[in-house]
Amino acid sequence: MTTHFISAEVDLPNTAEELDSAIKIELEKHGEPLRWAVTEVDVDRQKAVVEGYVLVKLPATASPVTA
Repeated sequence: MTTHFISAEVDLPNTAEELDSAIKIELEKHGEPLRWAVTEVDVDRQKAVVEGYVLVKLPATASPVTA
């Protein structure tokens, strides 16, 4: 497993609960969300910028390396 830094833009919904859900859905596209923060809000465009870290599972190797 490894962590990745993600920056994403989400639409601003009507409620805080909808925003929380939209952020988690967007981050889950890249891995398992660990922590995130809204770093910018553009009211005119109705967008929020989210930055966070996700946990990504590495693909399994065909055979283990032995020494």
